[in-house]
Amino acid sequence: MKDATGELSMTAIAVVAIAAIGVVFTQLVWPTIKKNITRSAHCSEAYGCTAGTNGTVNCIYMTDDAGSTENIVCPSQSA
Repeated sequence: MKDATGELSMTAIAVVAIAAIGVVFTQLVWPTIKKNITRSAHCSEAYGCTAGTNGTVNCIYMTDDAGSTENIVCPSQSA
């Protein structure tokens, strides 16, 4: 019986640890990844770019809603 209790305890610890890792990923890591993917997609569709500072360019991106535009800062593509 003592062995079964130990196995149950280890299973509970493993489930709690996996849940904690999932929470950390969804709250801290995923928003950063999503933001970088979105910024990269917007920069690939940007136009009217002018030189910025520190290796960046200031561009215009046309949003999906009613043709409105948004100013974005993208990394410079020239290497």
